[in-house]
Amino acid sequence: MKKKTYFIEGAVKPEFVSESIAKHSSKTNIGAHCIFLGQVRADVLENIPVEGIEYSAYTEMAEAEFEKINEYAFATYSDLTCLHIKHSLGMVKAGEISLFVFASAGHRIQAFEAIEDIVNRIKAQVPIWKKEILPGKGHVWTENK
Repeated sequence: MKKKTYFIEGAVKPEFVSESIAKHSSKTNIGAHCIFLGQVRADVLENIPVEGIEYSAYTEMAEAEFEKINEYAFATYSDLTCLHIKHSLGMVKAGEISLFVFASAGHRIQAFEAIEDIVNRIKAQVPIWKKEILPGKGHVWTENK
């Protein structure tokens, strides 16, 4: 079995999201899809709007944490049929997508509950660092909240 990869270089493209949805149309045991898209905000720091975020990670450890979250989700949400997670590495501009979580289940309640739980676990457990880029002013390291 091919090992899952959870990282994608640069932004998660809208075409990737739509292709992921389209691939599931033949799976007739699915009654609900829930998608979370984390988008880079142009927060204002030091009176300057953030240009983007540069993501970095200890990838080996992060991939292991993503795998634990994946296993946890299927053990916890018995109706879950599919789970896809992609997180950006490298530069992602304000307005672009940096996190894609796609949960499918037989029924909507488990898809909704799973997606919120999974996103919260990613933020709390996965060692990913964010450097907010300020045009002409360098950068500011941030932490997950």
